Amino acid sequence: MRDPRNHRSASLTELSAHPQRKGLKRLIWALRYSWQGLWETAKSEEAFRQELLLLLCALLIAPWLAQNLFHAVALVASVVLILIVELINSAIEAAVDRVGLEYNELSGKAKDMSSAAVFLSTSIAGMVWIVSLIERIW
Repeated sequence: MRDPRNHRSASLTELSAHPQRKGLKRLIWALRYSWQGLWETAKSEEAFRQELLLLLCALLIAPWLAQNLFHAVALVASVVLILIVELINSAIEAAVDRVGLEYNELSGKAKDMSSAAVFLSTSIAGMVWIVSLIERIW
């Protein structure tokens, strides 16, 4: 940490509570934190668990529904997109709740906006799957 009498602000690296790792160690710790984030979200967020079940269904159905490998990957990726956006939504909600649980208009807007992002990603996945199903049946 820099001398408080020096008016330059500390860098993010200096403020980090975690020791600075480099190379393969950094990658291993990053993967560990990522896995921890997935696990904690799955434990605490029902919507995320439902979307994981949706991913499992997608993995089982995509090979049958898809016309080729690229198509199967696109089908599964559309569901993974929902999971990614749900993780961001959950992180925003947790950060907003960390600031304060009392009602605040800006907090409400942040939560509504992140929820809208989940809705849009779900809509995209729905369109991809519906069009694929129509092509398969038609």
